[in-house]
Amino acid sequence: MSWITSVRNALSRVTTRETSEENLWHKCKGCGQMVFTKELEENLYVCPKCDHHERIGPKLRFQQILDDGSCQELPSPKVPEDPLKFRDSKRYTDRLKAARSSAHEQDALINARGTIHGHRVVMGVQDFAFMGGSMGLAVGEAFVRGVEAAIADQAPYLIFTAAGGARMQEGILSLMQMPRSTVAIQMLHDAGLPYIVVLTDPTTGGVTASYAMLGDVQIAEPNALIGFAGARVIESTIREKLPEGFQRAEYLLDHGMLDMVVHRKDLRERLATVIGYLKPSAKAA
Repeated sequence: MSWITSVRNALSRVTTRETSEENLWHKCKGCGQMVFTKELEENLYVCPKCDHHERIGPKLRFQQILDDGSCQELPSPKVPEDPLKFRDSKRYTDRLKAARSSAHEQDALINARGTIHGHRVVMGVQDFAFMGGSMGLAVGEAFVRGVEAAIADQAPYLIFTAAGGARMQEGILSLMQMPRSTVAIQMLHDAGLPYIVVLTDPTTGGVTASYAMLGDVQIAEPNALIGFAGARVIESTIREKLPEGFQRAEYLLDHGMLDMVVHRKDLRERLATVIGYLKPSAKAA
């Protein structure tokens, strides 16, 4: 063994995970530039060079949006885990275990109670890192539970969507969550409560075809991919070239499908303003 190898092995033993090069730098998925991780965190996970909004999970969303000390996560609902005994190259139960180990969440939709500038709210966040944020029984049940919690609190229900669509391993049971969520939104409306949607990158498939497009106010982060079918599928079907920026947030705003596109640094303030207009009585005592 050469002395260089010996030194390298010694350094690898004393270098902690927190100080490794992998954690010090992040490669931006927008511009490809290396960004200092600390700088990215301080900039709310938005690239300071190209303004690309990185995908983030529930914990960071709650931290960025809810008032300090107000977040109370709701328990994840219990549902049948593998109702169809599905298996492709792996068993579905094994995929769930791997996703839970990686994302450190029970499933792809997490709810929490909290306040935004003193306004009470129940907030749901989909995690794209958990099997592509796919909508299955657990996501559908979590959505309904979030709406029920909002009705109990007489507060708006706010959801951040991020999904590749329905969860194929649950077949028709996954697709049934589309009408379930639609009925839940109607329950919210019957109670006179606002339903606010923030679409993040990406929001596609059955989620777009159901609760992601039924908000009283539709907000999106800049350049978020939002659509039902993929662009290549659409082009091969209609046999035409799609316009530049098709299915991006700004294009949808220009064509009336969104109410506003809001930068992440302004999102908390904007949500507080919207809730203040729609439900001023939600202001916490």
